Amino acid sequence: MSQSSGKVKAGQLWSKNKDELTKQLGELKTELGQLRIQKIVSSGTKLTKIHDIRKSIARVLTVINAKQRAQLRLFYKDKKYLPLDLRAKQTRAIRRRLSAEDASRVLEKTKKRQTHFPQRKFAVKNQQIALSHCVTAMVDWKPLTSNLEREGQHHEPLQHRAIMSADPLQALADAGQGKSTRSVLRVLILTLIAGAAISSRLFSVIRFESIIHEFDPWFNFRATKYLVANGFYNFWDWFDDRTWHPLGRVTGGTLYPGLMVTSGAIYHALRALTIPVDIRNICVLLAPAFSGLTAIAAYLLTNEMTPSSSAGLLAALFMGITPGYISRSVAGSYDNEAIAIFLLVFTFYLWIKALKQGSMLWGALCALFYGYMVASWGGYAFITCLLPLHSFVLICMGRYSTRLYVAYTTWYALGTLASMQIPFVGFLPVKTSEHMPALGIFGFLQLLAFLDYVRSTIPSRQFQTFLWLFAGGTFGIGLLGLVIATSAGFIAPWSGRFYSLWDTGYAKIHIPIIASVSEHQPTAWPAFFFDLNMLIWLFPVGVYLCFQHLADEHVFIVVYALFGSYFAGVMVRLMLTLTPVVCVAAAIAISTLLDTYLNAKTPKPEDHQAAKEGSDGKKGKAGLKSSDKPVVGVYAIWGKSLMVSALAVYLLLFVLHCTWVTSNAYSSPSVVLASRLPDGSQHIIDDYREAYQWLRQNTREDAKIMSWWDYGYQIGGMADRPTLVDNNTWNNTHIATVGKAMSSSEEVSYPIMRQHEVDYVLVVFGGLLGYSGDDINKFLWMVRIAEGIWPDEVSERAFFTPRGEYRVDGEATETMKNSLMYKMSYYNYNNLFPPGQAADRMRGARLPEVGPTLSTMEEAFTSENWIIRIYKVKDLDNLGRDHMAAAAFDRGQKKKKSASKKKVPRVLRVE
Repeated sequence: MSQSSGKVKAGQLWSKNKDELTKQLGELKTELGQLRIQKIVSSGTKLTKIHDIRKSIARVLTVINAKQRAQLRLFYKDKKYLPLDLRAKQTRAIRRRLSAEDASRVLEKTKKRQTHFPQRKFAVKNQQIALSHCVTAMVDWKPLTSNLEREGQHHEPLQHRAIMSADPLQALADAGQGKSTRSVLRVLILTLIAGAAISSRLFSVIRFESIIHEFDPWFNFRATKYLVANGFYNFWDWFDDRTWHPLGRVTGGTLYPGLMVTSGAIYHALRALTIPVDIRNICVLLAPAFSGLTAIAAYLLTNEMTPSSSAGLLAALFMGITPGYISRSVAGSYDNEAIAIFLLVFTFYLWIKALKQGSMLWGALCALFYGYMVASWGGYAFITCLLPLHSFVLICMGRYSTRLYVAYTTWYALGTLASMQIPFVGFLPVKTSEHMPALGIFGFLQLLAFLDYVRSTIPSRQFQTFLWLFAGGTFGIGLLGLVIATSAGFIAPWSGRFYSLWDTGYAKIHIPIIASVSEHQPTAWPAFFFDLNMLIWLFPVGVYLCFQHLADEHVFIVVYALFGSYFAGVMVRLMLTLTPVVCVAAAIAISTLLDTYLNAKTPKPEDHQAAKEGSDGKKGKAGLKSSDKPVVGVYAIWGKSLMVSALAVYLLLFVLHCTWVTSNAYSSPSVVLASRLPDGSQHIIDDYREAYQWLRQNTREDAKIMSWWDYGYQIGGMADRPTLVDNNTWNNTHIATVGKAMSSSEEVSYPIMRQHEVDYVLVVFGGLLGYSGDDINKFLWMVRIAEGIWPDEVSERAFFTPRGEYRVDGEATETMKNSLMYKMSYYNYNNLFPPGQAADRMRGARLPEVGPTLSTMEEAFTSENWIIRIYKVKDLDNLGRDHMAAAAFDRGQKKKKSASKKKVPRVLRVE
């Protein structure tokens, strides 16, 4: 093939400058364009010339680029950084080669296989000696070798040592060093801890009897009996017409059934095993039994946080005996928290496992137990908010990963579906503001996963533009949709209970019925020490230690600690949710100290220096900053002994405190009171059960009982009589109606009671014994709740003296003296004292010499110690008189005729 005139030699181009090369490049491009036009009309000879021109253009461009790169190399010769295209190129194999850290990683499955099934090692020795040892082992140690053989091949070194040893004591000592022995010891210790947790909660059964405590547990017990007697489907559709008279209550759709279903399942399982058991005993002992499971769950959760083998056992021990948890899990405390705290801790454990492994299986198990938690306690909202908060913090720390996406997506999708199967919850997970954070993080993770996929498919510069546009648009649309859905009522606003968590004075002003509950009050500082003792100062130490190796699970402990500490401070009841993380953090702190001071080996600086020189020089990871840590250790034996002794004393004092608090503060049922006589013997005050038994035996089955809502569940459970209000507190107006009747005069209260068909009124009075939980001390809450509905008829200010005092003596206001509650409490009370010496021992007040009188009610029953007083509502007078006039006539007082009233002729009334 002949060369054309447009062909250029590369060697001729290196001597030309930039302008000459640019000019020649332009000429070649012009000639190429002309040849392509001529190609259409000419023969194929033009094709060869076009080929030569294109080759020439390529040569010119190559020379131009080479000279530019040479100039750039000269420019960057002394610079610190080089552009990427000027750096030395690596081969594909080098670029794809794993780092030393990645290459050293081992799969969890491989690690377990190497641990449990190590490579078998054999030593070659003299045949006759080996044969003699084998014969000796077969004759003398056949049971030992057979037991070791059954334990598996991961005990092969122990088998070899047992066979090779002629001393039986040495063989047993060697056998005790295996991992299986340590596992058996852990199981044994955990069993003992669970037993201690159960035993420490049985003081109430030992001192009193097997009885349900408090108020709410009596409804749970009554519902459980209905479930066992009538079956699950009837329980699901149960309409209870003996509560909230005359409204009734759709019980199956207004409770969390997990507690009742758990007890019912245990009852039927034991009966299927032909074990005779009463459902009451199952209900009484359910909370202690689950406390043992909670201790095991705390052990599992702590083991995910630290490699120390002692931390988990200490956490289980703390969880088993800490008063902060015992307060709601003693025998007889048959409330939702009896099983809910176990579900809370175990759900957190499953969440950490799912997050660490990125496993859908663990995520599904987490969702399953979350659904069980939703069915058991309204406090499931704590999990619903904490897990999204943990995920959000990890995202903000730049720790988004596929593991987080899989764990959270699996938990939220399956957990939300499971929670929506509970009738009381229904569509709340997608309709209330309390659940929106979980839904928002779920959508945010889908957005991050989509962006992660887009980033792998488009160039980085285009991805930046796409990211800003897509993120901004998605955020704007989501915020607008949330506002529109909330305004339209599709998403319910924040509830009053939620606002009371952020403003402790909100409930007292706007929702007094919430503030009237003692466990909804802010927590006093002494309560933290009373319920947690020394754990309260070990708690921040454990949280600090989590920062030393700040993995994803340690971030969870930090977030949980902050979240739980705040809410435990604003509400006494939420001390329950703080206790698990306090036990875990305190166990980490104690185990760190014990691992340091129980180590008999003294660190040597020369060993540390040799290890440092033998390493590859890479710095390890630290939580807050990376640095070479100097060799630190405790060198003196007396120092180690002193520290270990101090820790032992602290732990013994902690156990002593927990036992004392459990025995004296949390093991007394509210329905059975106890006091000490001067000789030190115990005196039982059983007024509650005495009064409820009187109601059960001396009133009609359909007799309606009016009392304050605190006692509604107990009346329904023990007296089995219909009540107007109870502890469910779902109808604020109905409760306010009872409050109005209690705080008004008889003229106002009697029509209310007749309208609601009330037969008996029950009040609790502690003036004789000094009982602080009586209705006079709760009376102002009745007034406030009634004032919230009828501000023109009930005024709290009318019950205070001009000096702002709340009094019950002779200086009490007329409104107070005329109220129905005051009259029922002090009616006939003066008869117990000499004239003029009647006193209220609870409030330390001297009462007026003349006590109150009742016209519309009559005393029906007063318990032995005057704690419970029951009054019967009078029927209409047979003569058509009002009760005031009838009562005055009975007292011998003739009603004065009005002077202005004139006699008129009697006229026959025509209908």
